[in-house]
Amino acid sequence: MRTRSVTSVIAGVVKKGYDEGEQLHPAPMSEHRPDPRTTSDLSVRIWGMAANGQTFSQHVRARNISISGALFSGLENELKVGDVIGVQYAERKSRCRVIWVMDGGPIQKIQVGVQIVTDQDCPWKGELRPDQITPPPEPNNRRRFARHRISFPLEFRDERVKTPMRVNATDVSGNGCYVETILPLAVGTTLRVEFWLEEEKISTSAVVRTSDPGVGNGVEFTGLPPDTKQRLQNHLDKVDPLRANVFERTR
Repeated sequence: MRTRSVTSVIAGVVKKGYDEGEQLHPAPMSEHRPDPRTTSDLSVRIWGMAANGQTFSQHVRARNISISGALFSGLENELKVGDVIGVQYAERKSRCRVIWVMDGGPIQKIQVGVQIVTDQDCPWKGELRPDQITPPPEPNNRRRFARHRISFPLEFRDERVKTPMRVNATDVSGNGCYVETILPLAVGTTLRVEFWLEEEKISTSAVVRTSDPGVGNGVEFTGLPPDTKQRLQNHLDKVDPLRANVFERTR
């Protein structure tokens, strides 16, 4: 009988020997994800960088979901444990980290367990019961500013080549932003960032802090003085007041 194999980043080992008809339970994630899951059959778009180094974008099925993660089936591209992928359900986008990968056979194809990246919204929150949507606590309450999931235009210049790149951040706060791009810059790349804050054009230095192949970059505004960071945050809070109010209630 053909067997399936699963790789788990939680356990740190490769588990093999799942029979073709046997269901894989989410036990490897239970230590880190105690929140309840619900059975589902949602169409979800995912994109990123496959294990073969090629970018991809496809629709998969979310077979069970929770406030912090999901099980996806029907993948046509193999992923690696630890990869970050883009996820969209209906109009809501997020980023998830691959926790385990399994060969689900000819019907389910490749299956993956994913966990929503810290500070990202749950795109299928509306499909969960009220008792399932309590968000996990943020570790050490690290963030000073609320992050807003809005389109925010910026211009990047790589300090090495001086070539301008006009982009739209999809996740921004007074401290930095996340920019979706198929070909992200390397971690540590220094940038010159320009954007408009009401009637004033702001120019500052920045550094790439995260690089997710096929998905995007996390960028920190290292050159912004504290008062300008606060002005930017006040502007974002005004544009997106609902997100700011939720952030204040959870602090």
